[in-house]
Amino acid sequence: MNFDDDRPTPPPTRLAKPVLDRLSIDELHDYIAELRTEITRVEADITKKGHSRNAAEAFFKR
Repeated sequence: MNFDDDRPTPPPTRLAKPVLDRLSIDELHDYIAELRTEITRVEADITKKGHSRNAAEAFFKR
């Protein structure tokens, strides 16, 4: 038995982290744009889920 088996496993990373040293300035700007697009997508999903949660809470408070 390996003693490391009892340790909690770290959560998986969601985004691949490129080695920034290898990217040009233009590629870095493109990478930032991709990240901003992903942030916007995630924020929209958070808003959508928040509306669903509020509707469910309102329904069950009756």
